[in-house]
Amino acid sequence: MMKQLHKQTSVNQRRDEEIPTSQSYSPKMLKHPRSLPRSINYLFKEQRLLFILVGILIGSTFFIFQPTLSRLNPSDPTTHSSLSSSIYHDSSSGSSGFFSKRTFPGRVPAGIGRKSLRIVVTGGAGFVGSHLVDKLISRGDEVIVIDNFFTGRKENLVHLFGNPRFELIRHDVVEPILLEVDQIYHLACPASPVHYKYNPTNVMGTLNMLGLAKRVGARFLLTSTSEVYGDPLEHPQKETYWGNVNPIGERSCYDEGKRTAETLTMDYHRGADVEVRIARIFNTYGPRMCLDDGRVVGNFVAQVIRKQPMTVYGDGKQTRSFQYVSDLVDGLVALMEGEHVGPFNLGNPGEFTMLELAEVVKETIDSSATIGFKPNTADDPHKRKPDISKAKELLNWEPRISLREGLPLMVNDFRNRILNGDEGKGL
Repeated sequence: MMKQLHKQTSVNQRRDEEIPTSQSYSPKMLKHPRSLPRSINYLFKEQRLLFILVGILIGSTFFIFQPTLSRLNPSDPTTHSSLSSSIYHDSSSGSSGFFSKRTFPGRVPAGIGRKSLRIVVTGGAGFVGSHLVDKLISRGDEVIVIDNFFTGRKENLVHLFGNPRFELIRHDVVEPILLEVDQIYHLACPASPVHYKYNPTNVMGTLNMLGLAKRVGARFLLTSTSEVYGDPLEHPQKETYWGNVNPIGERSCYDEGKRTAETLTMDYHRGADVEVRIARIFNTYGPRMCLDDGRVVGNFVAQVIRKQPMTVYGDGKQTRSFQYVSDLVDGLVALMEGEHVGPFNLGNPGEFTMLELAEVVKETIDSSATIGFKPNTADDPHKRKPDISKAKELLNWEPRISLREGLPLMVNDFRNRILNGDEGKGL
């Protein structure tokens, strides 16, 4: 027993010798050798290291771009104008887009451009529609064309078939279709007496496209017509004029169909809060127009090229106004991108009698061309001239190409198609 007590006392003495008497016991002294691994463990715990790296990245990005922006003088008005013009498309340049009517104060990161839109064009294989598609594609939008080819032609779009931003769907708009889009240009409707008397599609097609616009929240543009004015008692015609239309005449399926389409468009705007635009289009001409659809400019040009007399109905004193297709397309885009519902007259206020038009065609193509007279058609308007003051003021739009400037461009297209035996259609 005494030996065990002696051994325990000796052990305690050795322990006391190992621990200096000048230092007191502290748990931190024992934990010191493991302090480095615990620091690393702390960083990795709860993704703290990730947040640190993200913070460093954000701070570095700020200091990289700050010198460039600081060189711009905020007090200099030219600084803001040059910055805006380099980032956003100016609406006056014909490239109106998502940012065209909005101003953004302060600094804007470089590299932000116009938003690319997904757009449906019904009747996009036709005369006007194909030119509109060309403009939308050229400014960087994705375009879906819907056409049943009743009057449209694939040849009007064949140059776009390899473009990844272009899509063509063979479909009749009198049947519903489901798509996700930002804008809808509704052009699908036969526009000449030869065609619309056979297959009027104004009402059902418009109703289906308005339903699509409501479902997906798209902006909708209706291409109406100057025919809503009928045989007008007001000259020139303003948008406030209600018209003088025979509701049971031979042309009423088109005239009243477009009037009904306007009514439906405004009902969806007021009742379902659909964003809508309404354009009333006056006589339009240009390349890709149908050769033999009864519209006067196409008739005259085709007949003179074929060495046939130009057919004038009645005494030839009835008047029309003619706009080149590119002017119309610019007007449609300005209306869609603007902030005003309409309706807007889109036409050239230059007024010609049918006999004066025949003389211009003779001067352009063949001075030896002749004129043949036939009885006038039913409900043919005596005068037609748009008042475009509203479009000038609110859309900053007016036609730029005169009849004598635009007609030769159309003649070259017609001559090539007739000589090549292409008697195809085109709306």
